Amino acid sequence: MTTTQADTRRSADFAAVRGLAAADMHRVDSLIRQRLSSDVVLINQIADHIIAGGGKRLRPMLHVLAANAAGYHGEHHIKLAAVIEFIHTSTLLHDDVVDESDLRRGRKTANALWGNAASVLVGDFLYSRSFQMMVELDDMRIMRILADTTNTIAEGEVLQLLNIGNADVDEASYLNVIERKTAVLFAAATELGGLLGGLPVEQCTALRRYGMQLGYAFQIADDLLDYTSDAGTLGKNIGDDLAEGKPTLPLIYALQRADAEQKQSLRHAIEHGGLDSLDRIIAAIRDSGALERTHERAVMHADAARDALRALPDSPWREAMATLADYSVQRSF
Repeated sequence: MTTTQADTRRSADFAAVRGLAAADMHRVDSLIRQRLSSDVVLINQIADHIIAGGGKRLRPMLHVLAANAAGYHGEHHIKLAAVIEFIHTSTLLHDDVVDESDLRRGRKTANALWGNAASVLVGDFLYSRSFQMMVELDDMRIMRILADTTNTIAEGEVLQLLNIGNADVDEASYLNVIERKTAVLFAAATELGGLLGGLPVEQCTALRRYGMQLGYAFQIADDLLDYTSDAGTLGKNIGDDLAEGKPTLPLIYALQRADAEQKQSLRHAIEHGGLDSLDRIIAAIRDSGALERTHERAVMHADAARDALRALPDSPWREAMATLADYSVQRSF
């Protein structure tokens, strides 16, 4: 199978998953638009920009799939999916300010268009709106999971900030950051689906494990794409993580196997940021085998995610979640 054929198949598989969730996700999108509305004009402007930016809506879709796989037939999964997307979007607004990013999904970021202050404050609006909607569900179990999750995400953001420019960050420290910053929201999304469906504890735990492992796989693959994709495909500039001094897994693995000269260049790039030596750095990463090792690590987590689904009864919804595990490490954007 050629690369083009493989890409076409992956796109078709992902489209099939989206098709399965389409009816619920249409309702989620409608609720997102409704609950983003404010009588403060600037909030509406930035919210409209965010919505127009599209995105895969992967986290809310995971919740919808998990709820259906758990046999849930109520309405709460629609509101919870919107809450999950609000939490995720608020972290993106804050991330772009911290990272001084001007491009996301191929479009200007909110902070590039309206400034840092507006982006941070609208991010706060989204956080607070998500908690308003949580309270409406009147379920302490849901509120506890999401409150713990948002707090953990904030800790992950701070840990990542502390790691910027630190060439001595190891694999364990990197994984700790992406667990808190990314994987916990995937885990909450899927666990909450099981909770809504009234699944026993062991199956809810399996759904949480699936989400956590999928989150690892997704973020590691995303960090790999920073060195293998391009702005037109990925929606951001190649080498952005390096420019920000972020020691992601490709760099960590490259440092372990690079020769003395390459190691010096890699450490300098992490500690000082910038893209002055991007071609040389990418060559050093490729020469070290770091890209292959990073991909293998992502696949390991995707396999673990798929294995966790065995605790659930067979259904098209479970199969769709397994497909997303494969997609997470095979995508090009």
